[in-house]
Amino acid sequence: MLDRLVNNSDLGKLLLRVSVGGLMLYHGVHKLQHGYGFLEPLLQRAGLPGYLSHGVLLTELIAPLFIVLGIYTRPSALIVAFGMFMALYLVHSKDLHTLTAQGGYGLELQALYLFGSLALFFFGAGRYSISRGGGSWR
Repeated sequence: MLDRLVNNSDLGKLLLRVSVGGLMLYHGVHKLQHGYGFLEPLLQRAGLPGYLSHGVLLTELIAPLFIVLGIYTRPSALIVAFGMFMALYLVHSKDLHTLTAQGGYGLELQALYLFGSLALFFFGAGRYSISRGGGSWR
């Protein structure tokens, strides 16, 4: 019985989905409640259209919800990874080579979201999901 619990990749996928998607949801809910207008000037300074700021609702709210539920996990994980890449580019690029006062990497949270979502893209949702692990894009 212990062997079945320890060698359960579907449970690991569930934990990763809930961690990455669930914690990212907090960022999306915060932006929904308090606004995300600060993103428009950042995009325009980077030479991108300001209306792309509305994409934050997709990258930090809808896609993470899909990840937690385990539906369209792979495309949702790519969307979150793209959102994190854009956040690194637009907001955190000056911190790429920084350390915290405790000796950690300055962008460790962003890196965990980025690489965690990429891991979900490659792993998929697993059996403990609404999609039950079926289909190549689940």
